Amino acid sequence: MPLPLADDHESWRTVRAERTVLAVAHNVTSATRLLDLLALFDGDRRVETVFTCPGSSALDGGTLELLQHRGALLVGWEEAKRRKFDLAIATSRGGDLYHLHAPLIGTPHGAGYNKLLGGGSEAFGLTREWLMHDGRVVPSAIVLSHDEQRARLAAGCPEALPLSRVAGDPCFDELAASAPFRPDYRHALGVRPGQKLLVVSSTWGKDALLDADDPEHDTLRRALAELPADEYRVLAAIHPNAYYGHGAWQLHSWLAPLLACGLLLPRPDTQTWKAALVAADALCGDGGSVTQYGVSLGLPTVLGAFADSRSAPGSPMARLARAVPRLSPHRPLPAQLKDAARRQAADRELPYLRSLVTSRPGQAAALLRALFYERLGLPEPAAPATTRAVPVPTGEGAAGHLAPRHSPVLPPMYVTVPPDGTPAVVRRYHAALQRPSQEAHLADAHLVADIDDPDTRWPRAADVLVVPARRAAAAAQAAARFPGCALVATEEPDGGCVALLTRSGARVRATWSGPRPWWACAALAASVVFDRALCGTRPPAQVPVTIGADAPPALLTLTVL
Repeated sequence: MPLPLADDHESWRTVRAERTVLAVAHNVTSATRLLDLLALFDGDRRVETVFTCPGSSALDGGTLELLQHRGALLVGWEEAKRRKFDLAIATSRGGDLYHLHAPLIGTPHGAGYNKLLGGGSEAFGLTREWLMHDGRVVPSAIVLSHDEQRARLAAGCPEALPLSRVAGDPCFDELAASAPFRPDYRHALGVRPGQKLLVVSSTWGKDALLDADDPEHDTLRRALAELPADEYRVLAAIHPNAYYGHGAWQLHSWLAPLLACGLLLPRPDTQTWKAALVAADALCGDGGSVTQYGVSLGLPTVLGAFADSRSAPGSPMARLARAVPRLSPHRPLPAQLKDAARRQAADRELPYLRSLVTSRPGQAAALLRALFYERLGLPEPAAPATTRAVPVPTGEGAAGHLAPRHSPVLPPMYVTVPPDGTPAVVRRYHAALQRPSQEAHLADAHLVADIDDPDTRWPRAADVLVVPARRAAAAAQAAARFPGCALVATEEPDGGCVALLTRSGARVRATWSGPRPWWACAALAASVVFDRALCGTRPPAQVPVTIGADAPPALLTLTVL
């Protein structure tokens, strides 16, 4: 039994709190929002919190582990129903909450009330089905994030309207307050200078982005296959119900080929997804709250999946789905992202849609804390309630589940270098993720592979073989082992290479002159040599090289040996 509820707790407790709050966590999704809300009690020793899980969610995997990991005091649901508390807070409507002996405050666990659940025609959380029992409204206060929700509540459960409080959206306030720290989040997420970050977000269940796509056109794979590997990082923000419903191990197993190509996959019970939204340059989402938050932050957005039948009519999400373009399997993804950025910048509807997340911007912390202390019968602390910035991902959040898998094998890449371009724009694409039906971005590409790749189809088919410096001895037999390759490049310590042109026997040293950018590596230098030295003329002495429009060029010096 948690100490605050023990019969002899007066003899054992160290801090003598005046009020006890019951936090009702239905699943990981509701628990993470609860933890955000309960931060409003930080520093106040008059208030003590215990947690319970009602067992009403079919997707409650990972909930107890999360709360135990955070050091929360847990009480069983049957015991929670027998006890009296000074306040109960729930971020979902499921379960027999009407049994609780405490004033209950009900809040949303996402961006407002948008989804249909249980076959109804009104939003989950705004109808009699979810708010009433035996003719009475169960919560003593119903938190809304926007004034527009009052009209929908009046239609779905008019008895609850007098109990509603419009208190804004604490999550959006955090995201907005974190905007000045965007460079910190980008650095923590490994976004290098000149790179863009694409967040791909998936909610849970049928028609979520992870489920809705044809395997040949799945959005995560397309993002990593079609976006140049040096210009983009891709992060998957997976809903906790999908992540823990299938299990972290299983998600990592299913996404293993993508993780090997650099996909970032943070745990959804951390706040890394919030940091990623602030850091992002574009978003590909579906019908989940992350999409609405991203659009509200002004991110260029496309919908990789969307089930119109699951969105409440007239809700902000239903309106957003009409304003944001759907991802087409027939057009290159980079072009669709550029079109979204261009069109959405001039779209007159989007500013209004962005305003529908909250009608009390920047005020959620103050309004929610005032409500909590009002129901507790305590004066608020003297210090004002303020919005906190999203934590910078560190430790396990930044380097554990988030980090791409590291392999000693250089990943095989298809590389394009437009002929005679100045500077030479080198774009590399993960070879293992390409599909024959989507290769428009690979026109005139050559294949670069590690000479010792255990998957021998890559070195056997490669135009350029790269030999890392620590394995330089392998270069001597390269031409004999792989007679089809045109160039063998041995890495040098400065990131350049010595290239042997196998068809002519010529040797070219490529060295980076001046400051060496993060992307200047031997494999990329070898592609420039391949392009310039095999065009039938003597290669130029110096070649300006870049990986894209947002990266300043570096100078590569070519010397015929």
